[in-house]
Amino acid sequence: MIVATGANGFIGSRIVVRFLKMGRTDVAAIIHLGTCSDTMQTDDQSAMSSNVQYAQALWEWCTVAGCPLVYASSAATYEYGSAGFDDEVEPEYYWPLNLYAQSKHQFDHWALKQTTEPPRWDDIKYFNVSGPNEYHKDRMASVVYFFYHQIRETGTFKLFKSYRPGFEYGGRLHDFVCVDDAVDATLHMLDTAPSQFAPNVLCNVGTGAARTFVGLACAVFLAVGREPNNQCIPMPKGLRQRYQYLTQATTKKLRRASFMRPLPSVEDGVRDHVQDYLVKAQFAA
Repeated sequence: MIVATGANGFIGSRIVVRFLKMGRTDVAAIIHLGTCSDTMQTDDQSAMSSNVQYAQALWEWCTVAGCPLVYASSAATYEYGSAGFDDEVEPEYYWPLNLYAQSKHQFDHWALKQTTEPPRWDDIKYFNVSGPNEYHKDRMASVVYFFYHQIRETGTFKLFKSYRPGFEYGGRLHDFVCVDDAVDATLHMLDTAPSQFAPNVLCNVGTGAARTFVGLACAVFLAVGREPNNQCIPMPKGLRQRYQYLTQATTKKLRRASFMRPLPSVEDGVRDHVQDYLVKAQFAA
């Protein structure tokens, strides 16, 4: 059986649905997606227990049992991107900006130092994922989710003022990836036998293309058939020194592991998310 932690969560629920549709119960593996993902959390003991110690215990069990392990890390570990967003750069070159990212970073660093390991392991660094089943995440839901509800309720969308030179209002750039594409990439890595082209690794999962927040918001407006209308608001003080103004995955490892299919554009992904899920959920409610 496949064990998926975080099965009631965002990416985890989509993976479980995929396995059920495929009828897969004959591959022994653990997909560890259960995590404390609040970027504003301040309880370091809770973050370390959930995101480091529990993952280490699973690693050690999988090593003894000979069981593959996939672990969810995050693009948040790349901090401002001062050393880029390259999954081939050693983790010590990065200084994560918040406790959540620090806990993920700590496990990344620990995993690479181990002399014994599961027969197959992948530490997946998810970039900015959006899509169905994130409704429970409250303020940690994707910007697509927030933009849609702001537009539906007020006819406008709110974007944070920029506090970093070189980034104009609405000009922050993130690598936005659809959840089902992230699931495809994750399961591909799980099913790929270790080789010189697909070793046990830290691996980015993103599109490799960064898009502006204002461009993303305009895509949401387009999906609901309205003209863009924006509003500038201050960024909360607690975020100003810890906010990633840029994320953009390198995807060399993913491509070397033969995950070659192109990922959809932001416009296509947003349209599908909004029209096939958010609008239908609104009318169902």
